[in-house]
Amino acid sequence: MKLRLTEPETAFQAYIGPPKWPISDVPYNPRMRSTVLPRVLTWVVAFVVGAVYGLAGTIAQGFDIGWFPLGLLIALAGSAALLAAVRLLTSDRWACLATGLGLLVAMLVFSGTGPGGSVIVPQAVEGEFDTGVIWTIGVTVLVAVTVAWPSRLRVARAG
Repeated sequence: MKLRLTEPETAFQAYIGPPKWPISDVPYNPRMRSTVLPRVLTWVVAFVVGAVYGLAGTIAQGFDIGWFPLGLLIALAGSAALLAAVRLLTSDRWACLATGLGLLVAMLVFSGTGPGGSVIVPQAVEGEFDTGVIWTIGVTVLVAVTVAWPSRLRVARAG
């Protein structure tokens, strides 16, 4: 079998065979390139959405039914779902980071004492379960994990 070195795709196919699946069925279109403005706007929208979720989670995390911290679990689940959705749908770490920063900024701003002395996240009484601390640590860990998650997982192929 003779291989031509000037045609790498033909040489590859002669050695290995035709590809099992096409890498991309979509032809290249230079007008569909990502520009800076749409990416920055995506990050701004992601930050605002994260801030809305952070505000809602900060308010809801203190809701308990008896001994069960229902608000904390719902707030953490909603935040995890939001971060995972942004990371999976945009395939952009920076959009996920913007969402996480929105969550964290809203949490930090609304966890403090307001100008009139009102407190949204009260400190727990000594010896009680403090959902505010769990909320603060949980959101930070969720943001770190979703931003640091690898872009592609390698799947072992049988055969």
